[in-house]
Amino acid sequence: MVSPSYLSTKTPECTSVSGVTYVNRSSSARSEHKLGPPSPPLVLIHFQPGHVKCLWPRRPGFGARSFVPGKPVQSYKMSAVSSLDQVELDLSLSPRVDSVKASKTVAITDQATALVQAGVPVIRLAAGEPDFDTPAPIAEAGKTAIREGYTRYTPNAGTLELREAICRKLKEENGLSHTSDQILVSNGAKQSILQALLAVCSPGDEVLIPAPFWVSYPEMARLVDATPVILPTRIEDNFLLDPKLLESKLTEKSRLLILCSPSNPTGSVYHKGLLEEIAKIAARHPRLLVLSDETYEHIIYSPATHTSFASLPGMWERTLTVNGFSKAFAMTGWRLGYIAGPKHFVAACNKIQSQFTSGASSISQKAAVAALGLGHAGGEAVATMVKAFRERRDFLVRSFGELEGVKISEPMGAFYLFIDFSSYYGTEAQGFGKIDNSESLCRYLLDQGQYVFCMSLVLLSFQTCLAYSDKNQSAHR
Repeated sequence: MVSPSYLSTKTPECTSVSGVTYVNRSSSARSEHKLGPPSPPLVLIHFQPGHVKCLWPRRPGFGARSFVPGKPVQSYKMSAVSSLDQVELDLSLSPRVDSVKASKTVAITDQATALVQAGVPVIRLAAGEPDFDTPAPIAEAGKTAIREGYTRYTPNAGTLELREAICRKLKEENGLSHTSDQILVSNGAKQSILQALLAVCSPGDEVLIPAPFWVSYPEMARLVDATPVILPTRIEDNFLLDPKLLESKLTEKSRLLILCSPSNPTGSVYHKGLLEEIAKIAARHPRLLVLSDETYEHIIYSPATHTSFASLPGMWERTLTVNGFSKAFAMTGWRLGYIAGPKHFVAACNKIQSQFTSGASSISQKAAVAALGLGHAGGEAVATMVKAFRERRDFLVRSFGELEGVKISEPMGAFYLFIDFSSYYGTEAQGFGKIDNSESLCRYLLDQGQYVFCMSLVLLSFQTCLAYSDKNQSAHR
């Protein structure tokens, strides 16, 4: 808004010069005043139906006037002279960005992409993405949504149809009672997690993260000005969190514990007894909330079973359950996830999303309703994928188990192997150099064998490995 003192009551002429509209009251005023941009250089053009009004700071001989398009307007030739001094642009970034670490996974993936572009065949075992197509009933639901014009904005929290379907799924499969206003649908589970951290964490709060972990967890904590506290686990314990270690790390600043089961990246599954021990510890800390990332719940191998943390006694009130459609339903590109929890927390996430991305894709939400309609745990379509994942897991566990010095914990869920190759560190590799750590080992494997792995110990995603093996046995072996 411009101050009224800046607006003249006189009726000037309007002149357009190089895309900027100037105004002048009369030719006599033109001889009395040097024409050019006013100082300060502010020009406002206000459009109304059928009229245009030119506004700018008040100067002698200048003012505002409305005119009707098409009506002759007196104009002058004018030249605009800039007196602005050249200054050096400030290129600094937010401290939040500076606090986030660059992804080594992205770096090695970029290297793999460069090899592919150079014509080198590369076997990609890094990305967490099923190699199956989205099941046909889900895809058809998306196509139908497009054909029927279901392409408008949806409610910010997601369609009522989908949120009610999620409530039914949580009740029948997870033993959780939620109402539709306790569900928020987002553009992927990653967005759900980040919004949860934004909603519940204050600067200086601590976010407890068992290691090995999905690389985004600690970086998300840093983005919200919280402090990630890493809780190491051991391969001998199948990378499961020791409750005693958790209790020793809790402080008055502890705000959120992140549990991922089945785990990305280890494939470990938290059994009910262990979760109950963790729940007893959490119950003694009134500030501590739990974010339960259950994205891989349907990709699980018997005899392991999935337990939702919120289903444990006294944990519903402090648990934010995150899930999605990308992994189990092979819908990574559809970008759809959700969070379920107490209304107080979900409403806060909803508020953030309303100013961030707004609602998720209408088409994807229709497809998600179809996904949840396939049957318990995704029905036959998901069971077929899980069977293939298990066969790949068994093959790789057996094969890597034959290698000297390799340690491996057999995953009971998800589609990853988290392998300990540390016995090879310090080795001189011919034509490559010294293998110092997991990063250099992965680069060696990429350079010499055209395999792409993630780095930590070494993470191998087996969602695609046997598919490539079928095409090129020699390359795989």
